[in-house]
Parts: sequence; structure tokens; C-alpha cells
Amino acid sequence: MGEPALKDDRLYLYRDYKGWPEDERWELIDGVAWNMSPAPSTGHQAISMELGFSIRSFLGKGGCRVFAAPFDVLLPDSPGQPDDEVPNVVQPDLAVICDPSKLRPFGCVGAPDLVIEILSPYTSRRDLAEKHALYERHGVREYWVIDPGNRYVHVYVLGDDGKYPKPGLHVGAMTVKSTACPGFEVKLEELFAAIPA
Repeated sequence: MGEPALKDDRLYLYRDYKGWPEDERWELIDGVAWNMSPAPSTGHQAISMELGFSIRSFLGKGGCRVFAAPFDVLLPDSPGQPDDEVPNVVQPDLAVICDPSKLRPFGCVGAPDLVIEILSPYTSRRDLAEKHALYERHGVREYWVIDPGNRYVHVYVLGDDGKYPKPGLHVGAMTVKSTACPGFEVKLEELFAAIPA
């Protein structure tokens, strides 16, 4: 399956994005609009729900919060950039935000501490290329890419140089541990067992 349709007639900003129909889901990456359809698969949804619940249970009622898509994350190009001028609006499958000043009624402005994307045939190239570069550039501390079909997780942790080094690959019976949420870990066998047969 290929990539979803683009609105590639021009570059867009958040002010354009927020005027589009509510029944359509789009993301903006450097002003390029990417269609988020079709809806995620059952396996994708099962992993998202399982992880979201696990993270929420781990965080309790502390300072960090977990949010699931659809949830707008605006990534401004510069500090103080007006929201309407932001060319980057993504909807990660899961996002953990520990700085409450980044939260708005419509979502989040600024880099989450942890972003989790679950691959689908329609989004895999974007998640592994464009979003990887976007999250690195905007300082997302930790980025997980989960491949339900091949049952692996890539974990990217931002280095002191502001770059993601080669990711840690987690497969099989391994456990994934978070550095952005110290103490949080996921057993992959249990995670992938959530996928309906």
C-alpha cells in the first residue's frame, strides 16, 4: 500500500489546518499536508490502547500526562512563533508531556518528552523519515517506532548533540525501557499479544 494523499499545491500553516473539515485527519510537516486516512487497523488500535493504559497507570496523577491520537502537537520553528504560523502539526499515536505549560485546550505546543508512533502501511515511510527528522530537530527526548507486523520496536533517544543516534532495536521477548519516563518498561511479548488473532 502507498502513502496517503497529499495537499501539495502549496505549503500550509496551522491557521489553514484548523479550518479543514473535522471529519478529515491531516498532519503538517514543514508545511506539507499529509492525509491520515484510512483509519488505523485493529492491531494498531490494540497496541495504542494497551500502551496508553500502561503509561497512564505508571504515571498516575503526577506531573506527566499521556495523550492519544487524535491530539494535535504543534512544533514551532522558533520560540514565540504564533500558533497560527506554525508549519508543523502532527498527531502522534501517543505523546507524553511533562511540562504542563505546553498544554493547550486544542493540544500541545512544543516537543513532547516521549512520542510513540505505531507503523501502518500508509504511514511507515513518513514515521521513519519525515517524522524522525522532525522530532529530532524539535528536541523530542525519546521516540519509539513500533512495527506490529514485524513485531519490533525501535527506540531513539536524543543525544547531547541534539541528534538521535542509531536506534536500539527491541524484538522477541525483550523489554523496552523508557529514559524519558524513568522506570516505565514494556515487555514486548505482552504488548504484541494484545494484537487480535
